[in-house]
Amino acid sequence: MLTQIEGIHHITSMARDAQATDRFFTETLGLRRVKKTVNFDAPDVYHLYYANGVGQPGTVMTYFPFPNIGHGTRGVGEVGTTAFSVPEGALGYWAKRFEEHGVGGLAHESRFGEPRLRFAGVDGDGFALVEVKDDRRSPWDGAGIGEDVAIRGFHSASLTLRDSGGTRALLELMGYTPGPEEDGILRMVRQDSNGAGIIDLESRPDAPAARQGAGSVHHIAFAVADDAAQLAVRQRLTEEGFQVTPVIDRDYFHAIYFRAPGGVLFEVATNPPGFANDEQMAHLGEALKLPTQHEHLRAQLEKTLPEIGA
Repeated sequence: MLTQIEGIHHITSMARDAQATDRFFTETLGLRRVKKTVNFDAPDVYHLYYANGVGQPGTVMTYFPFPNIGHGTRGVGEVGTTAFSVPEGALGYWAKRFEEHGVGGLAHESRFGEPRLRFAGVDGDGFALVEVKDDRRSPWDGAGIGEDVAIRGFHSASLTLRDSGGTRALLELMGYTPGPEEDGILRMVRQDSNGAGIIDLESRPDAPAARQGAGSVHHIAFAVADDAAQLAVRQRLTEEGFQVTPVIDRDYFHAIYFRAPGGVLFEVATNPPGFANDEQMAHLGEALKLPTQHEHLRAQLEKTLPEIGA
């Protein structure tokens, strides 16, 4: 069993509208934009990062807003729901706030005894807030939302799968332990995690295959402490027969990618160097930061990329 995985590092999704996505995360959810950069493979498209005040792994939601992308359709082989942690007693505040902001898909529910509030993102993304006792991660304090109700970071991610057996075995290899099961959902738990140590496996054998588009999760990344830990994970995954990419420098972390048995794209990302790698902590996410290989495109990109909030 691998011991290096610390929990979720980040989750990356796709959207249609950069401005609407930015407003939703900064104004409605009250997260901090910690990086404004571009897609390494499509530099005419933003890569936007939202997190707590310091961009702590386990709190980071990122987006590729492709202006002409079609809407995704829900199904098996994807991260179906991304859940955020909020303090106990906070869901009433959020339900009222979401109603005031016109957020759709609201539904109160309970899973494994935890109160949850489901809601939809700008493109129908599947989200939930979960009440958690004593989540000690610090929320972003710059959005006018009280610390007693503010989002702490990820609680969990729910993977929708036709058959969860292969992904369960993979997660057990990655240090997750099977927990309770209800209504076709198996909870996998990483003990001593970074606060984002839960993966729920939802078995839906009769559901259609998901089709990626706006509102779909592109990949889920798991955190490791450093390069040495990542290389150890990569070696073991390769020995187990997974086709793992070489290490790729993403400026704010180093990444490897592979496809899980249920079809979900997994990443393993290092915690360092972090989002203050190229700008001061007090000014995270304000300036357009470009990968070195795309710096020559700055003048063009600053004209063509849509304006988003300060």
